[in-house]
Amino acid sequence: MPGRIRIVTAHLLSGNRMKRSLSQAVLLALALTLTAASASAQTAAPAKPRGMQDILDASRPADWRALDPNNTLYLELERGRVVIELAPQFAPAHVANIRALASNGYWNGLSINRSQDNYVVQWGDANAEDASKRKPFGAGFKPKLPAEVSRKSAGLSMTVLPDPDGWAPQAGFAAGFPAARDSATGSSWLAHCYGTVGAGRDMAIDSSNGAELYVVIGQSPRHLDLNITTVGRVVKGMELLSSLPRGTGALGFYETAAERAPIKAIRLAAKVPKAERSDLEVLRTDTPLFAELVESRRNRQDDFYKRPAGYINICNVPLPVRDRAAKKK
Repeated sequence: MPGRIRIVTAHLLSGNRMKRSLSQAVLLALALTLTAASASAQTAAPAKPRGMQDILDASRPADWRALDPNNTLYLELERGRVVIELAPQFAPAHVANIRALASNGYWNGLSINRSQDNYVVQWGDANAEDASKRKPFGAGFKPKLPAEVSRKSAGLSMTVLPDPDGWAPQAGFAAGFPAARDSATGSSWLAHCYGTVGAGRDMAIDSSNGAELYVVIGQSPRHLDLNITTVGRVVKGMELLSSLPRGTGALGFYETAAERAPIKAIRLAAKVPKAERSDLEVLRTDTPLFAELVESRRNRQDDFYKRPAGYINICNVPLPVRDRAAKKK
């Protein structure tokens, strides 16, 4: 019996040793697997950032906003429609005048009178300097307004770009518009980017009233910032303006009536039947998705780009617009 007990005991001990050896082998194999996986993860190429189209495709309805019909103008040309979003947050008095002029049909039948290469397209009354021929402004219009080249920053939220701006201490987007601000003065203003709409004036800074408007069609003339009241931006139809024949007169003004581009009408979207409106929405500029879009343009990862710039200018940040009606189909 004692011998058997020793044999059984020895057998049990041997079995336990085998189990421990198997467990150790399994743990060793698992450790080797995890180590290999970790090494592979460390050597694998990092995930490629999403491009602009991928970002837009991944957007949600909350990343977009519809245009406010009370702050949207339709410039109707023979060639098509230009859609302008007004910025009452920056120029409330001028926008009020523009609404009044549109409601009065002031621009209907007038013309685009200037197309200066790499600068602006401008429209209004070609006879504005002749009191006997100029068109009356109509009800609700104020001929004299204060200059609205900037506003107080208080109460205005801004998505600030990560890079320095040559024209202001900070640049970014406010209320969906490219803008700049200065904390020292506590002021903010719209930036003169491609598509920016401004109010033409004479030498005095407070000589604009919204009856004469221009759109930037060339390289961003940021030197105009804080010198002219800006009232909004074109969100659709820029090609209808930027491709107009250039004027041959001084500053690109057309020298004859035949050269001018006639304006069929300028209407406030709120006064246009819904069936005739452009059903557009624009990408919001105060969301994480927009921040990702900015970075995707700041450091281009497209196959074409071999050296990302690592910098972006406010006027080079795209502001996507889409047709909601087309999206529903």
